[in-house]
Amino acid sequence: MKTNSIKNILLIALVSVLIVSCSTTNQYQRSQDSTDGLYGAAKTAESNLANESWQNLFNDPILDSLIAEGLRNNFDLQAAVQRVVAAESNFLQSKAALAPSLTGQAGHTYVKNSESTTPNGPDHYNASQIALQSSWEIDFWGKLSNAKKSAYANYLATDAAKKAVQTRLIANIASVYYRLLALDANLEITKATVKNSAELVETIKALKESGSVTGAAVVQSEAARYAAEVTIPDIEQQIRENENTLCILLGRTPGKVKRGKLQEQQAHELLEVGVPAELLDKRPDVMQAEYNVISAYHITNSAKAYFYPSVTLTASAGLESLEFEDLFDPASFAANIVGGLVQPIFNKRANKTRLEVAKAQQEEALLNFKSTLLNAGAEVNDALSMYDASMQKIELRNKQLDALEKSVDYTKELLIYGSATYTEVLNAQQSLLNAQLSDVNDQVQQLNAVVSLYRALGGGWQ
Repeated sequence: MKTNSIKNILLIALVSVLIVSCSTTNQYQRSQDSTDGLYGAAKTAESNLANESWQNLFNDPILDSLIAEGLRNNFDLQAAVQRVVAAESNFLQSKAALAPSLTGQAGHTYVKNSESTTPNGPDHYNASQIALQSSWEIDFWGKLSNAKKSAYANYLATDAAKKAVQTRLIANIASVYYRLLALDANLEITKATVKNSAELVETIKALKESGSVTGAAVVQSEAARYAAEVTIPDIEQQIRENENTLCILLGRTPGKVKRGKLQEQQAHELLEVGVPAELLDKRPDVMQAEYNVISAYHITNSAKAYFYPSVTLTASAGLESLEFEDLFDPASFAANIVGGLVQPIFNKRANKTRLEVAKAQQEEALLNFKSTLLNAGAEVNDALSMYDASMQKIELRNKQLDALEKSVDYTKELLIYGSATYTEVLNAQQSLLNAQLSDVNDQVQQLNAVVSLYRALGGGWQ
């Protein structure tokens, strides 16, 4: 009789396993929303700048070494790695939830019975137990498997978030580095302007001695010189601040940072953006947003399963004896297998609330995914537009600089021969200084456009 009961329970368990193995749940399907036109009027190509290694992108060994240092030591990136480790542990736990649990038990019991309740029985007894107990919830409706899939999607989303941190770190290091080069160039230009202004002051003083100009010319030329020189401390302060910012990104204490020259930089010319659909697999924040959608989708499926019965099998086996010396006797062996089914009827609205919240969070995740994808397309288009604008400005700026340099030389000569006023010379010098500083900004804009496009396409983490 006992043998038949055990066989029946095992048969039920076997059939349950077969049902579970053959059952299917709805699988997530990627949104079919078209990405056509996501880059606006931007031209696409078969290749993709995001596939370019950052070591081959910047053409500056010093910048490459700084990026490598940042990838090793940046605290935000290290924290992101630890979040991935935690997410992986959560996934492994959800995966283990599909397997039966196993616990070991050992104990000793002493009971003293009252004479009123047991007049003819023993007034006390001792019992010792050693046993193993196992419990298994049969996942008929996919509650546990969907929870596992959700945890796996969360793990992938966290890994994508780490990749996003890495991409952002590379872009930030390059941007601050280029800003430092620009400040160095501005400082050099300003110092050269101050030197030229000082020479002009001496020239005007000599002209005053000869009676060609008045004392007002000398004073105004000196004022122009100091107007340029007074900006030097501000530029030097900005250099120190940006060095400190770069040190933080590199995970080192604030201090000087070795760097090259702005004129040595070469912007990457091959700006292929690939097809817009590649953002789904290349750009980390888009990947993270989609994994969040997948996670929310499976959480919703899991929430639906709470409305259906839970089927569990519980088994225990061990040794039990009233006398400790008989505990390890073969006759003390005891075992049981119990099958159970629990159908929720009234659960204080917990199951309905769980499902409603899961559906709302799934819709929120989907909206966030669509928004992230649109923002990614806009950033690609903006970076391309910024690069094109910088190219046009650099070409025109070179012509402007050539004309202004000639203007300064000509007005200086005319001043000596009395055909130009000192005001014209000062104006020409100021115009040249402004154009030179603007030229530096144009060059940095072009370099940053490449960095922005690289990041917008999701490069740097492969």
